[in-house]
Amino acid sequence: MTSNRYRDILKHGAIWAFILVELTFFSIAGEYLSVSDKAFMDFDNMLLLLKQSAPIGIIALGMTIIMINGNIDLSVGATYALSAIVLLDSMTWPALQAMGDWAIPLAWGLALLTGAILGAINGLIVWKTGVDAFIVTLGSMLGYRGLVFMINGEQPTSHLNWTLVDFAEAQFLGLHTASWFLLTAALVLWLMMTRTVHGRNAYAIGNNREAAVNAGIRVGPHMMWNFVLIGFLAALSAVVFYSESGSVNPNDGMLFELWAITAVVLGGTKLTGGYGSIISTLGGVIAIQLLRKGLGHIGAATETVNLVIGLILIAVLLLDRQLNLKGKQELKI
Repeated sequence: MTSNRYRDILKHGAIWAFILVELTFFSIAGEYLSVSDKAFMDFDNMLLLLKQSAPIGIIALGMTIIMINGNIDLSVGATYALSAIVLLDSMTWPALQAMGDWAIPLAWGLALLTGAILGAINGLIVWKTGVDAFIVTLGSMLGYRGLVFMINGEQPTSHLNWTLVDFAEAQFLGLHTASWFLLTAALVLWLMMTRTVHGRNAYAIGNNREAAVNAGIRVGPHMMWNFVLIGFLAALSAVVFYSESGSVNPNDGMLFELWAITAVVLGGTKLTGGYGSIISTLGGVIAIQLLRKGLGHIGAATETVNLVIGLILIAVLLLDRQLNLKGKQELKI
């Protein structure tokens, strides 16, 4: 039991130790290699980093729950783009234009409803057919992206509302609006996963689905609601970002699913399900953004950033495998 507790502490704390190493390394390296006069750990720089983490971060929080459940969702990038189109396009409809700024909550609601419906479709198919979520969401990724191109063609959807821009760029207690959305989502989902029956059931299903069924847990509906949740969060991410941007391209959100999964895995969540942490995923998101920003700070090319993150992800997976193997050997003794 003591060994398991130490292993859990190592898994949860490792990502924050890695972030500390990143901050130290890029602060020192920046003194000699920086292409900017501004210090890497400048306070405004760190606040901006948290804001830039929000779009992927909000999605990664939902992906954590899906992966703890023993599933995966590859359609979040397409859901993000489609929800953004609904947000911006709906505000150009005559009925909503006539409402002025009162149309903003309605446009937000339509975008969030779009994400929830797309997630529900995924969850319903996984539940009723028993097909693996990887296959289902791979198909929906292609289908939802196809809808994006059917609606948009090759052209961007644009609508800049200055009330929305002012809201998105506002700061409260030094934090940008996007940062508040990310931190609030993290808090709510952490409470859900640690303080509710739904959260406990998510771990139980991911750890042993057959045992969860025998324990009376309604596995199908439970998983469906988690897909609704991640669809809603993908739409929320779009609402947060495009309220400020005001223009969405058909290819927006591509590879978001891979970045989100990378952040979740870096945070220690098992690909096989049954183990994971919302707070550690938040650390994984920040670690990735620190790497991207830090390597850019010292003049590294974009392809170098992707290579480094890929190598670190492989190392994390190998370390996790070794820890799990060691744990299994200890249980046999």
